[in-house]
Amino acid sequence: QLKLVESGGGSVQNGGSLRLSCATPAYTYRRYTMGWLRQVPGKEREGVASIFKNGVTAYIEDVKGRFTISHDNVKNTIYLQMNDLLVEDRAMYYCASGRPRVRALGVHDYDYWGQGTRVTVSS
Repeated sequence: QLKLVESGGGSVQNGGSLRLSCATPAYTYRRYTMGWLRQVPGKEREGVASIFKNGVTAYIEDVKGRFTISHDNVKNTIYLQMNDLLVEDRAMYYCASGRPRVRALGVHDYDYWGQGTRVTVSS
């Protein structure tokens, strides 16, 4: 079992920024593709961004240009920098890891999940 621990969620106004963090076991980034997904009550969980071990990233169209996924191998942490947040971005955000692949934006691309961190955006 791979333990992933998210933090950094909170409440911001429309247009604000947040940075989510995901603490992972050492060397996780070298073995798995890492991603961030989100879920709104009553809706299916959706992929937001992924990062492959060579640094290649992928994003859904709704967040391109606003969100950035990155990793810090020294701190064993995956980040999701979220700028220009919109009300539509409010959700529970989950960090996840899955089999190595360049692009992983589907729920079924992932095998291990964190507990989630909540993001609220008010108008």
